Amino acid sequence: MKAELRSLPRSLADLVAQHLVASGQFLEDDPELAYQHAKTARRLAARLGGVREAVAITAYLAEHFDEALTEFRAVRRMTGHHEVLPMMADCERALGRPEKALALSRERAVLELEPASQIEMLIVAAGARRDMGQTAAAIQTLEVPELTKRTRAEWLPRLRYAYADALAEAGRTEEALVWFHRAAGVDGDGSTGAAERAAELEGLEFTDLAGDEEDVDDEDGEAFVQEVDADEYVDGGDADDVLDADEDVDADDPDDADDADDGVDEAAEGDVLDAVDEDEDLDADQDGAEEKPKD
Repeated sequence: MKAELRSLPRSLADLVAQHLVASGQFLEDDPELAYQHAKTARRLAARLGGVREAVAITAYLAEHFDEALTEFRAVRRMTGHHEVLPMMADCERALGRPEKALALSRERAVLELEPASQIEMLIVAAGARRDMGQTAAAIQTLEVPELTKRTRAEWLPRLRYAYADALAEAGRTEEALVWFHRAAGVDGDGSTGAAERAAELEGLEFTDLAGDEEDVDDEDGEAFVQEVDADEYVDGGDADDVLDADEDVDADDPDDADDADDGVDEAAEGDVLDAVDEDEDLDADQDGAEEKPKD
């Protein structure tokens, strides 16, 4: 991106950069505002691939799928990069065109993607199958070796959740429960909601403990604060001792994570190719089933 910005006059480059930075800052909490900043950057520098990509991603997250798809196509044309393919396919799904999503998932360029993007494409392709009422085919699409891989990759909980969700839709509740639990086991921040889905299948309910803590009576809290005489409990020397202790904390604890688990097996590309080939076989089977005459 910096190299692209250098092609602009200094003052214009600074202005575009400011909007791109603002877009990134608001991306998680306010995708719509991030999208507006990205669009402003596009008005100033529409010929920069990085700017168009920012517009595409923010439009996608803000659920402006039609414009996102247009921008992703522009990014692919301008940069030659194919990493946007899974998001393009997901846009097609969101626009009610699962067949086009499947067509994108079969492009040979998918094999050039990073392993994480290949997994995302499998998830989108399975979702497209479900959109078309082909739940069994969706389950088959997701039955790849990566399901049981020991890794901390961010795609693993999403892959397991998608598989569990497809199983649940097919009425295979016990198997779905197993995979929701397996998804929850690798979902450190709970972003997939796998634990909640498992609890629903088990007939359990979650209690929001954080909410209970916020419901403490404010008046009682104020009365407690008024009864405490700070001078009786903390003098200057004690406070200094606490500060000194804080400064002695070692901020550079070694990372205990197992780096070996972070990598994705190089066989992933072959696994995804097999999945793509199986997906094409599923289409052939589906066509054959539709042409078979009824008794």
